[in-house]
Amino acid sequence: MTADAKAPRTRRRTSRRTWRGLVIPVTIAFAVLIGLGTWQLQRKTWKEGLIAALTAQLAAPPIPLPAASTWPNLDVSGLQYHRVTFTAQFDNAKEALVWAAPSAFRRDVSGPGYWVLTPAQLADGSVVLVNRGFVPEGRQDPKSRAPGEIAGPITIVGALRWPDARHWFTPNDAPAQNLWFTADPPAIAAAKGLGPVAPFYVEQESPAPPGGLPLPGKLVVSLPDNHLQYALTWYGLALVLVVMFVSWAVTNQRENSGRPEKPGGSARRFGSGSV
Repeated sequence: MTADAKAPRTRRRTSRRTWRGLVIPVTIAFAVLIGLGTWQLQRKTWKEGLIAALTAQLAAPPIPLPAASTWPNLDVSGLQYHRVTFTAQFDNAKEALVWAAPSAFRRDVSGPGYWVLTPAQLADGSVVLVNRGFVPEGRQDPKSRAPGEIAGPITIVGALRWPDARHWFTPNDAPAQNLWFTADPPAIAAAKGLGPVAPFYVEQESPAPPGGLPLPGKLVVSLPDNHLQYALTWYGLALVLVVMFVSWAVTNQRENSGRPEKPGGSARRFGSGSV
């Protein structure tokens, strides 16, 4: 058999090996895509449960602020976002400004500005930081919002919050400029010379101060829940992968199933009758 006669068979065997060799990679890719879609459905279930739990906590009646003696042993996961009420007196001279990053709980706030965290002294002398609310850029000086600098005891209603974790891209705090980038009670207390404070802070929702600033507000759960969309995307990609692979494999198989005519076949047929 000549080299020319062997070439079609060689090409056919190569095509078949390529088709079969792709089955395992395609199966793995399909399994990964299905796994990602299923994971997003699991995330959807988790997110819906979280939203329901937070909504219930923020709708429940406020409870008394935990006593200072219990602070070191508080259940963070159990008390996070629980509403509390207490009476305290603000130390307005030692308020701290925390850069107001976009919040999924305060959609009533927009634009650049700051959260005002103010030490509040309880009747037993212990101190808790209170996020009194939002002030826009240009109103960080207390003198620009003097009516809101409340003196004397005040009964506060708000939600318990523990500090968010710092990330790689969280800027360094600037205590000398009275600027923080995360609500960190121990760090703020150390910079302000407050001594020991509660490990949590309170997001004030009421009362509103005279003049309207700082602007307090009730936390509302508005966490994004796009997991169904993500799941459908992954499942859709898995379906596209299967359709494309099957279509290509069928076409490839049809091309390989044809038997090309052997070179020189016609000449041999004419020659066989002339002898």
